[in-house]
Order: sequence, then C-alpha cells, then structure tokens
Amino acid sequence: MTKTKILIGLLTLCTLPVNLRAADVKIVITNTERQQRQELAEVDAADLYEHLGVSYGTPVIVKNSLGQQVPYQFTYNGLLLIDASVRPCGEAVYTVSTGQPEAFKTYVTGKQYPERVDDIAWENDRTAYRLYGPALQRSGERAFGIDVWVKNTPDLEVEKRYKTELSNHAKIQQLLQEGKTDEAKAMEIATTYHFDHGYGLDCYKVGPSLGCGAPALMQDGQLILPYCYKDYRILDNGPLRFTVELTYNPVELNGDKNVVEHRILSLDKGSNFNKMTVWYEGLSQSVDVATGVVVHEEDTQSIAIGRDYVAYADPTDNPAAQNFQIYVAALFPNGISETKALLNGQPANGIAGHAMGIMKDYQPGDRFVYYFGSAWSKGDVRTLDEWKMRIEHFIHALQSKMEVKIQ
Repeated sequence: MTKTKILIGLLTLCTLPVNLRAADVKIVITNTERQQRQELAEVDAADLYEHLGVSYGTPVIVKNSLGQQVPYQFTYNGLLLIDASVRPCGEAVYTVSTGQPEAFKTYVTGKQYPERVDDIAWENDRTAYRLYGPALQRSGERAFGIDVWVKNTPDLEVEKRYKTELSNHAKIQQLLQEGKTDEAKAMEIATTYHFDHGYGLDCYKVGPSLGCGAPALMQDGQLILPYCYKDYRILDNGPLRFTVELTYNPVELNGDKNVVEHRILSLDKGSNFNKMTVWYEGLSQSVDVATGVVVHEEDTQSIAIGRDYVAYADPTDNPAAQNFQIYVAALFPNGISETKALLNGQPANGIAGHAMGIMKDYQPGDRFVYYFGSAWSKGDVRTLDEWKMRIEHFIHALQSKMEVKIQ
C-alpha cells in the first residue's frame, strides 16, 4: 500500500460520524449512604455497548479515576460487574473504552467434582460451599442441604483441598492394610480437609437437613427435604461472580406427581452471602416453601431470629476439639411470611431442628428470592453479635442500591 493510500485511509477514519466510532464512556457510581460501600455494581451491558457505539461483546478496558485497569465481568444475564469502592455520600467514576484488558485475578469460582460423588463446590475470597450430586444419591448417603467450608484466606482453596484429600485415600488404606496404623493416622491428619491446616476446613454437619440455606417444600408443617441435584449448568464462573443453575428430581406433593424444583444461585467477590432464586414446576395449587439453617443438638441456644433473617452460631462437628463457631444465616430482604426456630423434641442424627423462614402460599411458578451465607469465628467474623450486624448491613445495602449511570 502506498503512503498516499494510507494517508487517505487515515483521513477517512478521522472524518467518520461520531456515532460510528467507539468513544470512551464514563460510568458514575453514587453512594447516597453515610457509610462506605464496597460491592459489585451492575451495569446494563447492552446500554453500555450502545453508548460505546460498538457491537455487543467487543472487548473493553475499565479504568478507575487513577487510570488503573480494574477487574470486571460480563454475566450470562447481560450485566457488566465492576468491583466498586465508594466513600460515604461520594461517587466513583470509571472509564470504559474498547481494547484488550489485562489478565486479572479470579476471586470467585466453582466446578463439579465427579471424583467426589458429583459435588458442586464453589468459593469466593471469604468462604466456600458445596452441594451434593447424583453419585451421592445413588450411594444412599442421606445428605440433603448445602455444606459450608470455612476459610480465613482470600486465596482459592477448594480444588487444592479436594486434590490433597482424595489423592491420599489409597495411600492411607495401604498403610492400614500393612498394619502401619500410626503412619496412616499421621498422613490422614496431615492431608484431610476435615482438619485446619492454617487456611480453613470442612467441619459443618449437614446430613438430612437444610444445611446452610437449602430450600424445601412443606406439607402439613413438615419439611420435604430435597435430595441431590439431577442436572446443573454453570452460567458464570468468575472472576467476580459464580452462578449455577440446578434442576432436581421430581417429587409428589398433594396429589401432584411431577413437582420439579429449579434453583439459580450465585456468589460474589467479597460477600458472605449467596443469592438464591428457587421456583417449582408441576404444582397445581399454592404451597408453603421454607428455607433456613440446621440447628444441632450441641447448641440450641445460639439462635437469632429477626423479622427478615434467621441466624445461628453452629458449634461444628466436634465442639470440644474445635473450640470455634461457624456463623450461618438465611436472609429475606424482600420479606417473608414468618421466621422462627422449629426444634424437635428428640434430636435425631445430631439435628435438633432448624431456624427457618417460611413463605406461605407460594404460588406455582413464582420465583422465591432469598440469600444465605456463612462466616467463621477464626476468620472475618468473631462473634454472633458481629454476625448479626453484618447481616443487617447487607440487607440494608440490598434495599438501598448505589446509583449507577452511564455518561
């Protein structure tokens, strides 16, 4: 190409109409509250690309007011997520331009683990969770609700925990068969994810319960516990949000023989709380739907019941040896019919009952939205009172969203 043709091309580009060229766009996030806000701001992606004047999906760069690139994520449902920090009664301005962004750290992720009876496990920089899959259901093990794995590090740990635990099972069994009991015990202590090795562990008991935040239909005042998921689809997988959609096997209820539960749950960077959306197909009449957290027989006193939440300081699977607490909760920022503790007269399997929120007269096809989550007394929340304060702040933040404008 000659120099003359290059010059003509550049001049043509410079004279294109403004609406045919990508321009930088400002996103202004305003905090009207008198307290610091640190959370994911949601921007309509279609609106953003319209302002940019480029096709949907074009790579973009997001910078803060200092000119630094900041991590962002586009979600399955058409949102741009920005991890925004905004001072009290202040605003933060981010600039979006077209271009290839730098690689960013992943703060939130999840996957299925077929090597561990089809667990789906996910985590963020605060805590981790898992729910059980078809392989576990086929085994007959009675584990129903959502499990909590505590951690006190922002690093992603779940995949490493699974690998360390599972890769040593065969070695431990071999040592036991050889009569090397002490060596087998030492290896188990050193590798099991049921012990804390300085970054957290799995010591939360689920069994035939809601665990932390599973939903359940109710019949005659009793929970119909959902078993393991049938199908799943991961919709978002970091770096700032994890989202998974789950479908459960059909159950029979009040003459309806094919009632199917659907869930979409998500977890954000920096949050102690997952968002849960649940709905049911196959119902011909209204029913009661409940969720909450299991209460264990070792401690039936450390329960907090609020108008729009239930919370509990769980004593772990070995209170005397662990000597710490796991804080769990279910939150109802959109309202709930009733919150209460429903305890059994005689605990079974170590389960004394549940602290629950009940949505009465759920209408077939409606979407029931709530939040559930956890924290650890050796991590980011030290007491039940502090946990209640964090719950209240989170609910308030949900009900007073920061303002997001594209300029």
